[in-house]
Amino acid sequence: MDQDMVMRARVQLLSANRRVVSGAEGLRIYRLLTQVEPEVYGSKLAYVLVEASASSLVRELPEQRLALLDEAIAVASALGAANPYRTNVLAKAFAARRELEGRQTHGM
Repeated sequence: MDQDMVMRARVQLLSANRRVVSGAEGLRIYRLLTQVEPEVYGSKLAYVLVEASASSLVRELPEQRLALLDEAIAVASALGAANPYRTNVLAKAFAARRELEGRQTHGM
């Protein structure tokens, strides 16, 4: 793991002055930091993945949306049972996936 990249990601989080950094920047930061500290950043990564799956950039791309949600489910599932955010973020990811599957099934 490139420690300079990790340090830059942490600095970007601090300078963002937001609880959760969203969008492509958030995905990049949390994907990197989750590799280093999964219990600290995994729930935020899963949250941002679910958020990204609903963005206008992938609205018409169900395969990409599904991939983002599957990644969110995998990340959230990997969190320890004692993680206070695990249950909530996992439920959101599963709910978003069910909704997407329902739309695909009903042709919406």
